[in-house]
Order: sequence, then C-alpha cells, then structure tokens
Amino acid sequence: MSTQGGNTRKLEFQDSGLANKLFGPQGANLALLSEKSGVVIETRGSACSLCGKDDLVEVCAGVLTQLYALLREGRPVHPQDVDCAWRILLREPGADIRRIFQDTVYVASPKKTIAPKTISQRDYLEAIRANDLVFAIGPAGTGKTYLAVALAVSALMRREVKRIVLARPAVEAGEKLGFLPGDLAEKVNPYLRPLYDALHDMLDFARVQDMLETGVIEVAPLAFMRGRTLNDAFVILDEAQNTTPEQMKMFLTRLGFGSRAVVTGDVTQIDLPTQTRSGLVEAHRILQGVKGIGFVAFHEEDVIRHPLVGRIVQAYERHQRESQPAEKAAAKGGDKK
Repeated sequence: MSTQGGNTRKLEFQDSGLANKLFGPQGANLALLSEKSGVVIETRGSACSLCGKDDLVEVCAGVLTQLYALLREGRPVHPQDVDCAWRILLREPGADIRRIFQDTVYVASPKKTIAPKTISQRDYLEAIRANDLVFAIGPAGTGKTYLAVALAVSALMRREVKRIVLARPAVEAGEKLGFLPGDLAEKVNPYLRPLYDALHDMLDFARVQDMLETGVIEVAPLAFMRGRTLNDAFVILDEAQNTTPEQMKMFLTRLGFGSRAVVTGDVTQIDLPTQTRSGLVEAHRILQGVKGIGFVAFHEEDVIRHPLVGRIVQAYERHQRESQPAEKAAAKGGDKK
C-alpha cells in the first residue's frame, strides 16, 4: 500500500522483517539508493518516504517494491542488487526486475546463483539462446565472458554439448612472450588466467582439473584452433578485438555440427600493432544481418562494480575535470615564454 503527493511518496511494507532486509543493515541499501538517485529516503518502522524529483522518486519506488517482492519469494537482496535494479529501471522504467534476476543461468553452489544483472545482460542471454554465434562487444566488467562461461558450463552439465573450448589471442601488450620463463604453455598461461578464474568461480577446483585433464574443458591460445573442426562444443573466444581478420575468419570457420560460439571483446582496447586491422571490428561490419548470428552491445552503464569502485572512478573523473583548466593555463604560460 502506498500514497503519493507531489514529489514525495510513501511506501509501506506489510512484513517488518522483510522490510528490514530490504532496507539493509543500518539502512545501507537505502543509503546506496539515495546516493545513486539523489532522492532523500527516510524510514519509520516498516515504511519509508521518498522525496526528490518526480521521475527519480518513481524509479526508486519501483526498485524498492520489486526487490521487496523478491524477498517475499525467498530470494535474498544484496547491495549489488539494489545498484543493478536502479540502473535497470533508470534505463527501462517498465522493466520486470524479478523476471531478469530470476533468469537463472547456472547454480554454482547453494549460495551462488548466476543470473543477469542488467538489460544488456538479459538481451545477451536471449541472443545466445536464439543464435549459434553471438558477438558481445563492450567495455570490461560488463559480464560478457563470465556469463558466456556460465552458459557453457550449464550446457555441459545438461549434456547439450560434450565439451567447452575457451580461447584467447596471446597478444603482446607491452611485454614480449619470448622473455617470459618456461615453455610455450607456461608463457601463454597468464593470458588465459581470466578464463580459468571464471571456471573456478563456478566449479570446484578438483572438478575443473579433472575436466581439463580429460579434455572436456580446453583453455588454449587462439593459435591452437587452426586446422580443427569443433563438433558438439560450446566455444568462447575472449578478447577478440586482438585478433587479426585472418585469425577471426579461421576461428569462425572452426564451428562444427552441434556447436555454438560466443565472441567477446572491447574495440576500445585493441593491442594489435599499429596499422593492423582488428578481426572483431571487421567481423562486426561484414556479418551484420547474417542469419544465425547475433550482436549485443554493452555500455559503460552495464559495468558491474562494487559501490566503492564507482565512487573512486567518480573521484578520479572529478579530479581530472578540475585539473584540466590549471593544466591548460600552465601550458599557455609556457607558450608565452
């Protein structure tokens, strides 16, 4: 039950215990929502009042009522859920938070369920389910690779595929492979570490090791894909912005029967030598409109961060804005001398 007047809205929650969980320890969830929105939120028992700009008050009210509904269904609510729900409803006010959050990709453990957290992540999952090949393009931290690995593990567990193949180009970004210690596998291993991290986040260490040893899961540099045909596999190419057009074409033609592929990358972080074209950029241009291929774009607002990280980024951006006039003035002073 709720009443509204001008730019102030009151929300009342019937279950005081669930209301306390919604508000968070010492009101932490409400404080986070208030920080994000600029809306003043005050509580009294199991009720809260929202005061601010009409549109932002409505978004905050939607966040709280939808998260309360999740609590009533037995799903816990964490600070990151508040942050994600705020960003989803700010971008798409009519979105159903429950439907997005409850689209379970994979249950890693009784305490860890992997599910989409943004509109783009929801669209990403739907694209992978509808197409044999999906390109996910956007900045780091948006869950492109992590969700793809989760879907791959889920497909493997349900016996929809027989193996998972994870590949990355080993591009030298400032350091030379030849100077690294060890054999070839040891030299390229640091480039593949993020893929191992994602696997270990979803499966226990012993199980991952067993699957790696038996070839059920393969993590390898992109160069190792040449000349192969991958049947009944879920194939993921990560950091694809660092492929050449020839490497990208080679990878895309490895797909066999019963296989699907996900290609992820950030076209603003290309580490290829100057004048070398990115295979991801070229594929995005050439393959638009091809049946069975989907493209999903991620943006800065899709980056999932700890709230503190967001404040740190804002502080650096503020410092940069404030320091630019002084730097320009100093530069002009130097030109006059």
